[in-house]
Amino acid sequence: MRTIDTAVGGYFELELPSIDGTPYQQALRYQSARAAFLALLRQSPNVKRVFMPYYICDAMLAPVQAAGKDICFYGLNEKLAVNSQVTLGVGDLLLYVNYFGICTKQCEELLQRFDPAQIVLDCSQAFYAQLQDCYATIYSPRKFFGIPDGGLLVTASPISPPEFQDAGSKDRIWHLIKRLGGTAEDGYQDFKNAEGSLDDMEPRGMSNITQRLLQAVNFEAVHVARNQNFAYLRNFLDETNTLEISPDVNGPHCYPYLPARSVKKENLIKNRVFVATYWPDVLSRAKYNSFETKLVNQCIPIPCDQRYSAETLARVLDLIL
Repeated sequence: MRTIDTAVGGYFELELPSIDGTPYQQALRYQSARAAFLALLRQSPNVKRVFMPYYICDAMLAPVQAAGKDICFYGLNEKLAVNSQVTLGVGDLLLYVNYFGICTKQCEELLQRFDPAQIVLDCSQAFYAQLQDCYATIYSPRKFFGIPDGGLLVTASPISPPEFQDAGSKDRIWHLIKRLGGTAEDGYQDFKNAEGSLDDMEPRGMSNITQRLLQAVNFEAVHVARNQNFAYLRNFLDETNTLEISPDVNGPHCYPYLPARSVKKENLIKNRVFVATYWPDVLSRAKYNSFETKLVNQCIPIPCDQRYSAETLARVLDLIL
């Protein structure tokens, strides 16, 4: 359970469990998840190499490069877990993404396989994932709620909070306003501009605007809606989905549909079902016939967030099936 504090500053208060006697009572707040990752790496002098998945957006590779750490790429198996060839040595850190918010089991197995002090969990797509005992966990609440920016860092490592506060939210918020007052297409260019502005990942504190917007979020209602919508989709799609999904998914980002037969995203988009592609930049580094390439080209991340009703999802299913 996450609670929002009213103070302005570097911390975002959380109700989190105690791990090894150390209470994780606060998370550092940044303008983005990538800024949080950069702050962590800059203040981790013993880390020399960072193992990153092929299947990740370039935005999360940039902090590793900016921090002057070496990158070692690793592949996933078809259960979205780290492949068996990966080994970690002294000075190594591994970042694993809780893909689509459905990889709780994979996270738990990873922390049994490796030293948790060498693992960073990227929960950008898993805001409601339970906190695990690891080196650090990164969250991106803007992927779940109507806010223009924001990233959270939970770690037992002594990381100094950001010295300056971000002031860019007022320029990133327009796509959200236009979406409220019109259509998704109306704010698309503003959305791209907002995303581009986050390329400036110099760590700064979460803005006042974003903090105030988060105070208005009904976190439990969002949680319930996402779970209900996900259950509705999987009832119709699990049978034809080649991606194995655990039965205990909780607060997912989307429903990742990887059908045996090809489904054209263009047809969905033409009918105003806007499905993303995660992530085209992966194709430049993954092998042509790899599982990662298959995910980029064939996986359809079907929205299941709190904006969708059962009637809307039924229309989406008609287009797919």
